[in-house]
Formats: sequence, C-alpha cells, structure tokens
Amino acid sequence: MIPKVILGQGETRHLIAYLFGKGTANEHVDPHLVASWNDFAPDPGRSPHRDPKEVEKQLHTQLDQPIAMLGRRAPKTTVWHCPVRAAPEDPILTDAQWAEIARRIVAAAGIAPTGDTEACRWVAVRHADDHIHIAATLVRQDGRRPKRDHDIRAVQKEARQIEIDYGLRRLKPGDGTAAKRPTSKEVFKARRLGHDATSREILRLRVRRAMAAASTEAEFFALLEATGVTVRLKLGPSGDALGCNFALPGDTNDKGEPVFYAGSTLAGDLSLPKIRQRLATTSPEPVAVRPGNPWHQATAATQRIPHHLAHSDDEAAQGQLAALGGALDLLPLTAPDAARAELERAAVAFERATRSRIAADHASARVLRRSVQAIWKDPARREDGAGLAMLLDVALTAVAYAMHWHRARQHAQQQAAAEQTLIHLQTAYAQIAGPVLAGLASRAPSPQTQHRYAYHLQQAVPEHAEHILNDPAWNALAAVLAEAEAAGHNAATVLDQALDQRTLDDARSPARTLTWRVRRLGQRHAPSPRAQAASAADARRTVQRPAAPPDMTPSASSPESSKGQRR
Repeated sequence: MIPKVILGQGETRHLIAYLFGKGTANEHVDPHLVASWNDFAPDPGRSPHRDPKEVEKQLHTQLDQPIAMLGRRAPKTTVWHCPVRAAPEDPILTDAQWAEIARRIVAAAGIAPTGDTEACRWVAVRHADDHIHIAATLVRQDGRRPKRDHDIRAVQKEARQIEIDYGLRRLKPGDGTAAKRPTSKEVFKARRLGHDATSREILRLRVRRAMAAASTEAEFFALLEATGVTVRLKLGPSGDALGCNFALPGDTNDKGEPVFYAGSTLAGDLSLPKIRQRLATTSPEPVAVRPGNPWHQATAATQRIPHHLAHSDDEAAQGQLAALGGALDLLPLTAPDAARAELERAAVAFERATRSRIAADHASARVLRRSVQAIWKDPARREDGAGLAMLLDVALTAVAYAMHWHRARQHAQQQAAAEQTLIHLQTAYAQIAGPVLAGLASRAPSPQTQHRYAYHLQQAVPEHAEHILNDPAWNALAAVLAEAEAAGHNAATVLDQALDQRTLDDARSPARTLTWRVRRLGQRHAPSPRAQAASAADARRTVQRPAAPPDMTPSASSPESSKGQRR
C-alpha cells in the first residue's frame, strides 16, 4: 500500500473538483465519499437530487471554514492531500475498509488524532477499486495548526502495519532516497499518448545515461541535447547555474508549454550539484584509463567491487555501487538486440540500489567509469560479445555482494532492487554468453591437449576439477587455453593465474568464469621464453618450501578469500 503526501496552498476547491470530476482520461469511476471528519459531510457523488457542483461547493466551503476564520493569519500551506493506493494483486477492499484505512492514516499523520473533536477537517474520496484520496485542511477547528512532524514517515509506517492487518502485499520500508514515483496524472497521460513509460521515467533514464557517459559538464549537456532532452538552467544572481530542469520534446501542458522536471525530482542524485560532484575529477591531474582493452579494465574494476563491499568503508562501497549502476546504464547501448531489453530492465532495477543515506565516495571507482565510457564511445570495441559476457560474469557476483551489503545495513528497498537486478542480469548473461561459448567450443583443441589441461586442473584445484570438466563450458575453456598457448603463453601458468584471481566458490559456473579469466589473461602480451623459464623456476622453489604455520594461513571462513587462495 502506497500513501503519498502532497502539500498545497489556497482553498480545497480545485482539489475537490478534480476528485469528483471525470479525471484527465475519464479514469474516475463513481467518485464518492467513504469517510469524513464528522461522518456526515455532503457527498457530491451520493446526492442524486442536487446539482453536483452545488454539493462540491458546500463540501469545500465546510472543509475550508477553519482557514477562512483565520483570515490573514492563515498559514501559507493549507492543503494536505494523500492518495493511498493498493497493489494490483491485492483484494478489492470495501468502502468500510477504505474508511477505516483513511482514519488510521490521518491519525498517524497528526491531521486527526483518534478522539480529537477539534482536529483538522478531512474527507476520503474513492473513485477506483484500488485507491482513495484523502483531502484535509491544515488548520484545526480550534484555529491551531496540527502537530504533523515527520508525517510522511509516520504515514509510511502506518501503511506497513495496514498491509499486515489486511493481508495486503507488504512493501519494503524505505529510507527516503527512492526516486519520486510518477503521479497518477502522469501515468494516465502516458497511456493516453500510447507510451510505455511516463515522461518522468524516460527523463530519469536519459539523464542517468548522460551522467554515466559524460566526462565533463559540457559533454553532459551535449549528450542530453543529442537525445532530444531540453535543458533549462536555473541561474543565480551572479549568473552561475544553480540547478537544471529537463523536458522531453512534445511533452506539453494544456497551454502548449514544455513540462519541465527538476533534476532533484527525477532522483535525489540527479540535482545539478550532485551531477557536478559525480563529474568532478578528484585529483590534481585528470585521470585517464591506461591504454589497453577497456573490456578487460572494466572487468577487472568490477571484479574488485566485492572486495570493496567487504573491506572498504561505507562511503567507498557506496561509490562503487554508484559506478556499477552507471555501468549498467550504459551497457544496454553496447549489447546485441536480443539482450538489450533485459539489460535495460537490470539497469532500471539497480538504480534503486545505487542510493542510500550513506554519502558516496566516487574517487575509488574512476577506472570503472572511464573504461565503460571508452567502450560506449568506440563501437569497434563491442567485438563479438565476449567482452560483454566477461563483464557480466563478474557483475553478477558484484550485484550479489551488493544485495548482502544492503541487507547487513537494513536497506530493505535497495536489497530487493539488487535481487531483482540479478534475475534480469542472469537472463541477459545467458543470452549473450551462450553464442560466444558455443563459438569457442567449436574451436576446442585435440583430446590429447585437453587431457593435458585437465591433468593440470586436477592437480591445481581438485575440489573443483570434476565440476569444471563436466561443465558444458569445458570445451570453451580448453579453446581459450589453446589460444593463449598459441599466443606464446604457458597454458599452465595462465590457468594458475586465473585460479589465483579469486575463489571459485561463489561462481555459478566455474568453467565459464575461468573461460573469461583465461581469455583476458591470454590476450595480454606474452612473456619472453627467458621470463617464462624464470617464472617456472620460481614456482618450483615455492613448491619445495615448507607449508606455512596454521596461524599464517588465510581464514577459510572469510567471506572474501585473499588473492591466491583456492578452496
């Protein structure tokens, strides 16, 4: 159940006219009162022998009477409006049930505490099966103002209890950082125009993508302009931009004027100051991604996210999540058509997991942001899908760690968002990785060569060997080991390096995970024969050393095994 508190000025006349009208798209069906402050307020929807407009006037006059009595002493904010909506799968509630819910909401908000005969005047109007609107005036009948400190939080808390009491869908408690939901008016407008999403949702996605893709403020605004977004800056007395509003082409009001949305109303991290904070460099010299394959760099940076979530401070961890969200925003633009829809759904879902009350330190996530930007800016980097599959493989683990990180901090909505993201990412990963792995498997080396690789695997990680060798991706793994050998690498050394990068215990498919690691390592510059010989000699000396005493052995119970540990 979703309540949404909206404050307004002036009289309740316009609000009452809207609630008892046909709606913006004839969506209001049988509008009528289900409850009121005195239980016998005039009901424009249940007065068949009177002019409805006349009854509406009588109703809003009675509602506004305490405000009119104050005259010039009346407060500036006088109207309290709260739509309360049930979930689509909830049972249809009766008028009596909605009336009781309305009384509980106004009592929790401090509008009309139970038993207070001098409380504010209010009415609850129902014009659909799944929701009501509560309209109240913010002056008590004794002329005082209501005590409604933290009413939004109190109303949300009461809604969670109502869900339990009535057996409704139970929503996750929030922390006030969620993006603003589209209003019912925006939803009906989108439907009327045949759009799948509201202007608010489309703008949020476009602004987030521009922020993820841009390196400077000028580039950010240029990217928005290229996607058709109109930007209107809010200038201070000095002429400096203090804020920005965004509008979609063709989205106009009844006067034909563009409908602008402030960045902060799209999402808390899309205000101009927050956008500038994300774009700003955090070191004296600009930090650029080193020359190399940006897919490999993005994968390596994403692979480090679980370590940051497990061992870094909360600010750095929050910065990593924000950067991962930016990467997911851009990845659909680099993906094959078949997987684009699922990647977009994953990005939209994870957007909620990128914000909390913890201030983000963005400095540690620069490599991930810059490498994904490099991929997006150079279509030639898209390759055959192997880079994207490799990145998604480690992103799945990163999102799983994000889910646990939020759970440990009781971020219920963010945890649920990460869980939903995993579902979409797993589907997209299967769509992208399947053809790539099949192509690699078709180039598998001879059985003798595979037997040699298998023997080394059994010696290196006996606890995982059988699972890897029986995995359908084994042929693909053997193929990339053979390619690494053909490029001048020692296959056993490359396999050892891949195994040392991170434990395989949390990998859904160790064979696929090793395939991407080996491919990335095999595409590096091969060491010279002399260097390979020296490395082999070092490895032999290491094997001959006595085992480390127990107190120097990495803990097997650690959630993040140290580099080189094979369990």
